[in-house]
Amino acid sequence: DPRAPGCRNRHEGQFHFVEIGRVALFAYGPDKGKLCVIVDVIDQNRALVDGPATGVKRKQVNYKSLHLTQFKLNIGRAMRTGNLLKVWNKESMQSKWDATSWAKKIANKSLRKSLSDFDRFKLMKAKQARNRLIAIECGKLKKQAKKAPAKPLRVRKRKS
Repeated sequence: DPRAPGCRNRHEGQFHFVEIGRVALFAYGPDKGKLCVIVDVIDQNRALVDGPATGVKRKQVNYKSLHLTQFKLNIGRAMRTGNLLKVWNKESMQSKWDATSWAKKIANKSLRKSLSDFDRFKLMKAKQARNRLIAIECGKLKKQAKKAPAKPLRVRKRKS
């Protein structure tokens, strides 16, 4: 049940539970877009998070400001920041995150947001050139299809 307590964010038919070691992404606020790890569950609304590799200081946050990811680190409750950083690096969590389609979409959005007017113009022209090439090739294929003789109808023999 998606409304069950502790369930957040459905992904590939699985629920990601709020649990110690769950890697999360900040949805909004000063740390928006940064990864953190839930190191302790305070109550039904808040968790203690820490992100030593991403510059997130240890603090309590509301679950509403987090997007839970598919990743979970095997850590103990209220693990110290230095030890958490060692586990983070050992699991190569940043590279795993960068390989996900979610991270790629976020990176692509920020790249498109940073385009200048001239960059957007060059992108438009490149798309037009690509679409023109596709249209030319499609036209050639259509022309060949018209020239080719139609396939003869297959006549089925009746059993007598």
